[in-house]
Amino acid sequence: MIEHSSHPGGGRPAPWTRRGFLLTAGALAATASTRAAAAAELPGFPADITPYRSAYRNWVGEITADGLWACAPSGPEQVAAVVNWAWRHGWRVRARGSSHGWSPLTVTEDTPSASASEMGVPPAEGSGRVLLVDTAPHLTGLALDSPTSVRAGTGITLEALLAYLEAHGLGVTATPAPGDLTLGGALAIDAHGTAVPAEGEQRLPGHTYGSLSNLVLALTAVVWDEAAGAYVLRTYQRDEPDCAALLTHLGRGLVTEVVLRVGANTKLRCVSRTDIPVGELFAAPGTGGRTFASFLAESGRVEAIWFAFTEFPWLKVWSVSPTRPLTSRRVTSPYNYPFSDNVPTPVADLVGRMVSDGAWYLAPVLGNAQYDAAALGLVATLSADIWGPSKNTLLYLRPTTLRINANGYAVHTSRDQVQRVVAEFTDFYRERLMAYAAIGKYPVNGSVEIRVTGLDDPADAELAGAQTPLLSALRPGGPGRDTAVWLDVLTLPGTPHAEAFLREIEQFLLATFDGTRVEWSKGWAYTDRAVWSDEEVLGTVVPASFGPDVWGRAVETLDRLDPHRVLGNDFLDRLLR
Repeated sequence: MIEHSSHPGGGRPAPWTRRGFLLTAGALAATASTRAAAAAELPGFPADITPYRSAYRNWVGEITADGLWACAPSGPEQVAAVVNWAWRHGWRVRARGSSHGWSPLTVTEDTPSASASEMGVPPAEGSGRVLLVDTAPHLTGLALDSPTSVRAGTGITLEALLAYLEAHGLGVTATPAPGDLTLGGALAIDAHGTAVPAEGEQRLPGHTYGSLSNLVLALTAVVWDEAAGAYVLRTYQRDEPDCAALLTHLGRGLVTEVVLRVGANTKLRCVSRTDIPVGELFAAPGTGGRTFASFLAESGRVEAIWFAFTEFPWLKVWSVSPTRPLTSRRVTSPYNYPFSDNVPTPVADLVGRMVSDGAWYLAPVLGNAQYDAAALGLVATLSADIWGPSKNTLLYLRPTTLRINANGYAVHTSRDQVQRVVAEFTDFYRERLMAYAAIGKYPVNGSVEIRVTGLDDPADAELAGAQTPLLSALRPGGPGRDTAVWLDVLTLPGTPHAEAFLREIEQFLLATFDGTRVEWSKGWAYTDRAVWSDEEVLGTVVPASFGPDVWGRAVETLDRLDPHRVLGNDFLDRLLR
């Protein structure tokens, strides 16, 4: 019996075992099977790109598909080659980064999970023929384009981008909390953080209080070229009209590289508080005290996390601080709230009982357990008052955190009306939550999250003629509105009555604040039983929130740049029509 074989890397030979032999044989057989299936199902696929089977799973696992064909192009030229192959063979292409989203902008719920050949039938024409293009493995280039701009591949993560900028003394004003988001995914849905100017604060050159999309100076996308009769790579400058539709394209485009305006990095202090009661923080305007608006005026950077059925929100307040305050702990890396990134045992046990045993009535207990974990965790980890380069306080959410559903809306208002928006929303939310609980229904077991940003002022790009992103939720709208209040309600997947409750929240916001827009990556368009399903919201309310001219221009441009709708899916066909 042969016991050893030569080791391919030199050194001690690797032992042969029956189990290892069987695993190797199985892997080779699977590889051969995949190659045979690829030859049958993907005829003429570019020879220098290797397709493979891949599962798709969104952030909470409610949209999944197994066995989809995928590939990881080595560069933009290969991306264009894949799109051309898909167009010629009747497939649709979906760009995938970290899949950290909720809405069906990438893959829809009805995407077939098994390949047609495995079911014994040939693949049919139509939206079921979906090819994933993974951007994260290779579209990750980073280079300074100038002292105040960076050129980045769209597969780079926000954490990697911000670390690169920090190393060069650069940064951004605000960013989403998860660092694992890819830049392309973030730009596709106008990702944002939380920041408006504090009283007396002036915007720094290269910074914006709007979305990350508002920092784009140029982008390269795969678009249709009528003269060439093919999809080609084309670079658009921010002052070109067509660029406006690609700045926030919702997945109806495929951007491979961007140039972003950036500015000098700042050092931020982040102070967390859990001692201000709801009645004071979210009080009606004019009541005084420690209100949400008072902190906004002082620092400009505020986030409130209010766990369901609790009385004291977790308030985070960032402030620009060039030198470390005496009471602050210096932080040299992001993700400084381990009690949030790693679910504490009491919280995990409660979630397990609720999901597995249907004990949804434990929602008040879970809310208080989450509050306790935050209040105690801030003390135990010395993270209630931290200071450091902006990245280290702005990024605070790892993929290991509790996976939970979220709806999302941006209410446009004037800066002096922020407290009114917050007060009226939280009053309605609390009244409805208590009304549901009174009849034994517990539709929310997560938290309410409130952030505030500025709008997308194209002048922040510091480029003459810069276009405003057409489909950004932060596109300026009605007169007198200069601020957006972002409102999210979080609850566990599968929670009974959640859709009906969140429909009431949505209808209240739409009826009460005429500057309400949906947050693309999250939940919206609720019926009593489903999300992204209310045809009036999809077909009328959402387009009207941008105005017919803006919406029509965006749809026309995206259709012209991709007339064969290779870059899309059934949901986007319904939305962008």
